[in-house]
Amino acid sequence: MDNKNITKEYTNGEVTIVWQSGKCIHSGMCVKNNPAVFHPREKPWIKPEASTSEEIMSAIDKCPSGALSYYKNEG
Repeated sequence: MDNKNITKEYTNGEVTIVWQSGKCIHSGMCVKNNPAVFHPREKPWIKPEASTSEEIMSAIDKCPSGALSYYKNEG
């Protein structure tokens, strides 16, 4: 297993953010579009509780590499 290709999920209860490290090109678009949620120098680097689900989805939609995706939680 390649440790450089990690998939992690972060949720705020409404939406779950999926990050695939192997696809990330470090464009910084996530940070630029939602700095409240994306903190690349911290762990965990994604804090989904810091923003609305709509703002999170909008920022992820602008990810050029496809490293970030999301799905809405059932319920």
